[in-house]
Formats: sequence, C-alpha cells, structure tokens
Amino acid sequence: MKLKLLILSALLFSSIQVFAQSHSNEIGVETDNDSYLLRGSDRYYTDGIFIYFRHALAVDSSSKLQNKVLGFEAGQKIFNPQTGNINVTGYYDDPSYIDRPFAAYLYVGSTLNFLYSDESNLKLSAQFGIIGPSAYGKQVQTWVHKTLGFYTPAGWEYQIDNNAVLNLSAEYNRLLARTTGFDVSLSSYGNLGNGFSGAGLGPLFRFGNFNQLFNSVSTQSTVIRKNKKASLHQHELFFYYKPQINYVAYDATIQGGLFTKHNPNSMEVTSDKEPFILSNQLGVAFSTSRFVFDIAAIFHSKDDKEMARVHQWGAITGLYRFK
Repeated sequence: MKLKLLILSALLFSSIQVFAQSHSNEIGVETDNDSYLLRGSDRYYTDGIFIYFRHALAVDSSSKLQNKVLGFEAGQKIFNPQTGNINVTGYYDDPSYIDRPFAAYLYVGSTLNFLYSDESNLKLSAQFGIIGPSAYGKQVQTWVHKTLGFYTPAGWEYQIDNNAVLNLSAEYNRLLARTTGFDVSLSSYGNLGNGFSGAGLGPLFRFGNFNQLFNSVSTQSTVIRKNKKASLHQHELFFYYKPQINYVAYDATIQGGLFTKHNPNSMEVTSDKEPFILSNQLGVAFSTSRFVFDIAAIFHSKDDKEMARVHQWGAITGLYRFK
C-alpha cells in the first residue's frame, strides 16, 4: 500500500511538473527607453511601446510540432537625432544638425510561431503600419516629456514624411548544444518590405534555469496548449547574452519612403543607413506560474552614416498567462 502511495505521489508530482506551465493565453506589454540605462541620453531609438496577445494552438500528438503559437501585437517606435530638442544647440533652423532623422513608426501585426520537438522554431510575422506624422511620434513624445517634467521636444517638423508600410518577417532559432545550466542556440531573422528589409544572425547563450526552446521566454512560447514533453524546470530564471550581426538593406525611418518621391515642399530630412550593424543584448528572464518577465539592455553600433554616437536602450517586458 505504501509503495502504491509513493508511486501515485510520484506520478502526481510529475504531472504537476509537466502541466504547471500549460497556459493557453497570455497578454502583456513591452516598454523600451534609453533612459532605463541611466546614462542621461535621449537620442536615436528613444522610446517604444508594444502590446501583445498570444494564444497556443492545438498540436497533433503524432506531429513533429511540440507547440504552435498565434500572436497579435500593436506598437509604436520613436526615433530622434542626438537630442529631441535641436534648439538647444542654436541650430534650430539648420537641419544639418539632425544626425538621425526624426521618425515614428506605428503598426499592428500578427505572428505564427511553429516550435518543433528538436528545439528549432520558425516564426512568421506580418506588420502593417505607417511611418511619419500620422504615427503620432511628436504628440506622444511631447506628452511624455511634459508629464515627466522634461524638456519640450523641438524639430519634429523635419520628420520623415507619411509612408504606409507592409513588412513580412521570418525568424529561425535552433538549439546547438546544452549542458546543465548552460546552452547555446542559433538565432536568425529576415525582413522584407517597404519599411524594413534585411537579415541578422548570431548565437544566443543562456545561463541558469531555462526550458526547451519550444516553451520558453527566449522564443516567445511560454504559452502552450499541452506539454508533450516534460519541461526542464517548472519556472524559468536565466541570464542571456545575444550578440548579432545585422545586414540592413532598407530602413524607412532613416531613408524615407521606398516608393515615394520626395516632395520639394516638405521639410523632411532623410539620411543614409549603415549596411551592417553590430548589436549586443544582455538580459534576465524569469517566469512564475502566471507571470513572465524579460529585462534587457541592448547596445547597437551606428545605424546611420551621420550618427555622432552609438546608441543603447533598455527593454522591459511583462506578460500574464491564463487559460
């Protein structure tokens, strides 16, 4: 009898381990800002806000798929020159001071993430949005600065003109090696569209208590309909480092509309993008039974040939999982 109770307890405990993270839905917010790194900067990619909803889809038990996640998102990115107030330099009427164009990008999008039992995944995404005054970058930045008692932004009359954007993306990740408390995987992506075109490649190093790539913060797959394999850990808590080389074929927040002729009556200031960008991302990710958090610092080389400095920002993501 005692043996049966021990076996039953063991089975119950293992089932808890397997299904503890089996939440099918999650909703959350990501906020990006260069001020999070406490370096006193307010330049280049200076602010971003994103809202996410993800839903785990059913997967056939005989399929090589371990998980499949459908996502929807909306977001805004804001870009400045080396300051959001070019009037402080005395060159308010001289757009030559703008070393990266004023620009804002507002979009809605959807993703479909296929995650396989061999710990590879393919995430496909599409975004539709607008770059320019209709993306409300000036209004949002002015409101935030006024609310927090910062300086009043000046120079948005030189921002990138309105351009509708349609972009398609594919992201591929694959586990390369793993040992206790450490693994390394390949991370890559490709973008194609009239807003952003290019590709990137690099390793992802994780240290700590992490789960397989088919059910992890690392691949935006913390929701899952049903675990076909036991998770490595009930909760994730790990540090990560992600260096990457990026090739930029086109960036409409720097170069303006791909198919739009420049209006001679416009005050739009465009620039030349750098073809290659080096990025480094350091972060910590952790999850509880319901909540998921990812806190990161991102460091980029110059993405505009005229930029006076490199740039960096912090990113904070919080998600809530539910049935």
